[in-house]
Amino acid sequence: MADEINYAFFEGGFVPLQDAKLSIMNHSFMYGTAVFEGIRGYWNPQDQEIYVFRLREHFERMADSMKIMYLGVKYSVDELCDIVIQLLQKNAPKTDTYVRPCAYKTVHRVGPSLENNPSDMCIFSVPFGDYFHGAPGLKVQVSSWRRVEDNAIPARAKIVGAYANTALAKTDAIMAGFDECIVLSENGHVSEGSAMNVFIVKNGRLITTPSTENILEGVTRSTIMTMAEEEFGIKAECRTIDRSELYIADEVFFCGTGAQIAPVIEIDRRPIGSGSAGPISTMIKDKYIQVCRGEIPKYHHWLTPVYKNTKVKSPA
Repeated sequence: MADEINYAFFEGGFVPLQDAKLSIMNHSFMYGTAVFEGIRGYWNPQDQEIYVFRLREHFERMADSMKIMYLGVKYSVDELCDIVIQLLQKNAPKTDTYVRPCAYKTVHRVGPSLENNPSDMCIFSVPFGDYFHGAPGLKVQVSSWRRVEDNAIPARAKIVGAYANTALAKTDAIMAGFDECIVLSENGHVSEGSAMNVFIVKNGRLITTPSTENILEGVTRSTIMTMAEEEFGIKAECRTIDRSELYIADEVFFCGTGAQIAPVIEIDRRPIGSGSAGPISTMIKDKYIQVCRGEIPKYHHWLTPVYKNTKVKSPA
């Protein structure tokens, strides 16, 4: 409806999204001194409910990102979870939804320093479907851009300014005719996708890069490691992965809140496995979506319902 208002949480309250604006002198705009999270809510038409997936875990990770960037916001993790539920109740989506919280520096001054620089929080939500538009499998390249190092810009924090690295790698891949890319760390080992973690499958073994290879320690990555063992008896191994291992893998797939589970069928013009989505990737992908939509009661502890939730408290 044309008269429906989409709300955002901004400067301590709920305001129409079009009114949630920052100055061009805002520090986080000029220097990238903000951190963010990406959170998904999944619409279950049978339950007439939106289930927010692993809401608390996302804000716990965001709290770690904020520590790294000297960002202090007055809201606790519990309060931030409540704010998200209130925001979604106000916006009342009936479709899969993406929630973007952002903690940012608010000072208006020229100069990148983080001290004596107050912080604030904003959150908005938008309808959000398939990140890769339903592609059955992705054709990717190994990027010439390297992932930022922990001693330069820590990738384990979702720092806004660091996503220039992501933008360069992703854009060059698309302009070269690929769907995505895989970036390497400075030591030449596999790090992750442009903005998602990566798994390979070899001889029935599930392998992913360790947190020390300059990756974002993904909530979806953690979910897969737990779910694969509990549901399929496949224990994931975290270890260094060489570039050449990608080419000889039986299966490769990306994972992340946005990407969900995205099988890779070609890397650097080399087919992966049979050249189509493999059985383990497909099995994990199908189970993951069932979990996110609340179709498997065993994993309901990972879900926060929106419309049936009466426990939320307004922020102080």
